[in-house]
Amino acid sequence: MLMRRRSFLKLGLLGACALAAGGAAYRALRGPAAPGRFALDGEARAALAAIVPAMLGEAMPQGADARSKALDGAIAGVDTAIHGLPLAAQQEVQDLFGLLALAPARRFVAGVHGGWPEADPAQVAAFLQSWRTHRLATLQTAYLALHDLILGAWYADAAHWAAIGYPGPLPELSA
Repeated sequence: MLMRRRSFLKLGLLGACALAAGGAAYRALRGPAAPGRFALDGEARAALAAIVPAMLGEAMPQGADARSKALDGAIAGVDTAIHGLPLAAQQEVQDLFGLLALAPARRFVAGVHGGWPEADPAQVAAFLQSWRTHRLATLQTAYLALHDLILGAWYADAAHWAAIGYPGPLPELSA
């Protein structure tokens, strides 16, 4: 049992180091931005364009134009949600997208070969499922961050409330 615990701790430390290294490399490669603030760049948007449909599944519209518009809206919503986070959390999200943007890390940690635009939807869904149920808490936390950002942004839009039976905020009562 002692070897298993040591192996688990080593893997956890390796995962945390990979996430931190990916984020640091991502920040270094993309150049100076506003101090401390995270902005979705092309790589992060490409990752989201592949991840959002896999995460939302049947909630996404099926028509090409409606699907493209919904995807753009979801990505804009994620960007808005990230900007609402404290700066420390924005840095963690930046580290996550840094990990997903770097080809070696993307292949090793997410199992996605090639770039995000070429990623097969089944491959993306498999990577998300593996992170969701992974034994390393770091990858589970990364999955939960993506899940919460994407679904939070999606259902923050009043156009999607009916799908979950939410009638909207109650009208204010006059007293």
